[in-house]
Amino acid sequence: MELNILHLYPDAMSLYGEYANVSILRRQLEAMGVTVAVKTAVFEDELSFEGVDLIYMGAGTERVQKLALEALRPYADQLKAAVDGGAAVLFTGNAMELLGASVTDAAGKEWPGLGFADYTTVESDRRDPVDVIAHSPLLEQAAVGFMNKCSVTHGVKTPLFDRLTLGFGNEAKGGAEGYVDGNVFATHLTGPVLVKNPELLDLIVRRLFAAKGWELPETVPAQPHQREGYAVTLRELSARIKG
Repeated sequence: MELNILHLYPDAMSLYGEYANVSILRRQLEAMGVTVAVKTAVFEDELSFEGVDLIYMGAGTERVQKLALEALRPYADQLKAAVDGGAAVLFTGNAMELLGASVTDAAGKEWPGLGFADYTTVESDRRDPVDVIAHSPLLEQAAVGFMNKCSVTHGVKTPLFDRLTLGFGNEAKGGAEGYVDGNVFATHLTGPVLVKNPELLDLIVRRLFAAKGWELPETVPAQPHQREGYAVTLRELSARIKG
């Protein structure tokens, strides 16, 4: 069993150590008997999505985010074709915003997005760093993470998380957060989010196996230290709500 991951712009879009999302995903897949090849791309590279099973991008500064958008936009149709062909997408941090119709920066300039959905993002001068507890119908347990954004995203019709008990969602405190459509996943949560959330990691792995037509092993390898860290984080963040 072989699987190919394309990590877009890790030199620029890894503001919160989000390369670790790819690292832990690779480690989990290899523990399940999968041979994983990770290819990275920089802004100047000519991209090809042929044979790619997962495309990942993390967060960057607002300025670098626009550079990533400009580098990736010429490949929007190819990226969509790859998804139609069975590839999965995971964009975290403000990379999520690129999948929408547009991003309007704090100076009022509108940047056309990749057009996977018709949601729009508007930046401001206000930054909201906040810890998050998020709930998704795709997950039995709450997800935890951190976000540090200066934007509001309007019009997401299929959010990844339907509510937050701690933190600011796409448009409002406690509101829905992220975006999901089939095997396209996007969230502002960092942390890195797959490291902090073993159940979300498991969901991505299961989707990748299903897309390849592989049977899951009878026993999925556990990541005990990851699960212990998740439990501690959820307990501490939940205590803030009760307090």
